[in-house]
Amino acid sequence: MIEVEVKAKINDFNSIKKDLYTIGALESHTEHQEDIYFNSPIKDFAKSDEALRIRKVTTKDSVETFITYKGPKIDDKSKTRKEVEVKIEDPEKVADIFESLEFVKTSKVIKKRTIYNFEQYIISLDDVVGLEPYMEIETDIEEGNDYKAEIDKIFELFKKLNISEGFERTSYLELLDIKREKN
Repeated sequence: MIEVEVKAKINDFNSIKKDLYTIGALESHTEHQEDIYFNSPIKDFAKSDEALRIRKVTTKDSVETFITYKGPKIDDKSKTRKEVEVKIEDPEKVADIFESLEFVKTSKVIKKRTIYNFEQYIISLDDVVGLEPYMEIETDIEEGNDYKAEIDKIFELFKKLNISEGFERTSYLELLDIKREKN
């Protein structure tokens, strides 16, 4: 699966929520996400532009946990990349397996994500602990399909939402690492 995704820094959530309502996007739900990232003993994921994480997702109705692998970005305009995600039952045991294989816990990213649906797109308003507000628009396509057309459609959707700047290819993990290095 290819995750076609574009992220932008936004000024505030309230004005974006009004614009989302105006275009007909429907609020789905809000979730709390806690991501624990791991680095490989074989290669440095920061250098290879890959990621391996365990994500705990808590909503008012449920708690679910996933392992996600993200491959290197495949273009220079967006965060589009291969993504493989599997639901798991016991995150502590999975973390123990990773650490037994000499994978190292590197960072934690915590955020509140409010999710909207519009056509085939998932629109996320992200309040990440330690960062400014961001919005992501994404869709999934099968490997081998034309991701560039989807990227163009996502940028058109940003235009409809009056966002023409602040686009960011850097992951939340990387943004937090950069912020830590500056302090």
